Amino acid sequence: MVITPQRNIVSRTWGTSVGRKSVMAVTGVIFLLFVIAHMLGNLKIFFGITAFDEYSEHLRTLGAEIFGYSGVLWILRVVLLASVVLHMWAAISLWYRAKRARPVGYQHRPSWQGSYAARTMRWGGVIIALFVVWHILDLTTGTVNPAPAGSGAYEKLVASFDRPVVAIFYILAMLALGLHIRHGLWSALQTFGANSALKQNALKTLAFVVAAVITVGFVIIPVSVMTGLVR
Repeated sequence: MVITPQRNIVSRTWGTSVGRKSVMAVTGVIFLLFVIAHMLGNLKIFFGITAFDEYSEHLRTLGAEIFGYSGVLWILRVVLLASVVLHMWAAISLWYRAKRARPVGYQHRPSWQGSYAARTMRWGGVIIALFVVWHILDLTTGTVNPAPAGSGAYEKLVASFDRPVVAIFYILAMLALGLHIRHGLWSALQTFGANSALKQNALKTLAFVVAAVITVGFVIIPVSVMTGLVR
């Protein structure tokens, strides 16, 4: 009798396409929740410099009694970074596995919708990754931000978007993020099994609305700075 060794949960999850899609879905949800919270926090800029700077400082003092100054913020950053790395690794491994499964290629080209979604997810992911690096250097570390040293979060944000090239890059990145969220959320809902025929249109609409709200919520900030609404 041949005894097949049982695989642990990591190999069972990571060793199958379904498992990797589940990893992408779960990490995608974590990233989505962060993006929504980040958007809501950024919108505090419309309440003025005091409210925005107090919000920024609150993030650093949150849980300071237990985790120290900026402790919770660093925990969130580590979780988010791990989620992004796992998300990208799962996406790349699924793409590579699919490519190996059809080395000759299709006899017929895939549908326009399918190829468009695939290109959107791939290039959108690259744009978002580049944007995150710039965003950290600009508004987190202040390395490429033109505001004087010691400036508050509000002043840094305004100084950043006073540069048209940076503001346009931000807007394009947010449009890419919106497309990524629309397709990614729809894929996640399918992965979690919420894909019955009766729910197809409703779930597609939900994914579109969530992506549109997030995109507008982010884009309105650089637009407001460029038009002088926020100074």
